[in-house]
Amino acid sequence: MLLHRQELFVRVRTPAKVNLFLEVLGRRPDGYHDLVSLMVAVGLYDTLDIRAGDPGTVSLSCDHPELSCGPDNLVARAARLVMERFDVRQGVKIHLRKRIPIQAGLAGGSSDAAGTLAGLDRLWKLGLSRQELAELGAQLGSDVPFFFFAPAARVRGRGEIVEPITLAAPLHLVLACPPVGLSTRDVFAALKPPAEPVDGSGVFRAAQDGDTHELAARLFNRLQEVAESLCPAIAGARRRLEELGPTAVLMSGSGTTVFALCRGKAEAQRITRAMRSGREAGVLARVCAVRSCD
Repeated sequence: MLLHRQELFVRVRTPAKVNLFLEVLGRRPDGYHDLVSLMVAVGLYDTLDIRAGDPGTVSLSCDHPELSCGPDNLVARAARLVMERFDVRQGVKIHLRKRIPIQAGLAGGSSDAAGTLAGLDRLWKLGLSRQELAELGAQLGSDVPFFFFAPAARVRGRGEIVEPITLAAPLHLVLACPPVGLSTRDVFAALKPPAEPVDGSGVFRAAQDGDTHELAARLFNRLQEVAESLCPAIAGARRRLEELGPTAVLMSGSGTTVFALCRGKAEAQRITRAMRSGREAGVLARVCAVRSCD
């Protein structure tokens, strides 16, 4: 997250994430699933403008017409959580400029919630540590804590156990986002956890060693097969990316975004141009080349 503070005003840029590895270990007694994942923040951002508001109020506006700005929105929930936890009487006005597709496996809503927590900590000078912010975030959603330890981390449990790792080299990716969303709940409801989970140790070593070839061979997402059966557009985007010859292609999160892992910036730009100019131009909501965040 990138924060800029003026008196009674904070601007936060909140990044998307992709999962280079995602395995489901089993269902927990609380209804969630235990996971192991390698998450990486990438350079596709929403922006939050956070200002002081009328006492006791949370006012949220957004430039995305399909996104609720009511109390169910994670940004509004995050603001209310901070106000109640720290007995803050001042209200807040938040405007969200949405660039990360929704219900796309990129955790845009979770990143926005994390950005709200960080922004209000700055605006109201609460002095919270990264760990304290992550613990608040875990109350809002499974992906929220990751963003306080980005740009890359091993994530375990239901998402609340986050261990930062250092990527040896930046990653160049192409995101292909179908124009349809997919409910995470629906994907997990259709999933049967494996009897023998895939070991992810190799993907973490490859990312830390900067071995792109080995990293490509180790990419894995347990949710992909289920998501493709529920949403054929995911499989279509995956096949077209594979035809263009990157080192590997994988779905992010619970879908619907598919990404290509590329050998460098030039290849990412070539694949992006091909996807935008070909038959996919009319059936994909967004295609963009991104780099892993520093």
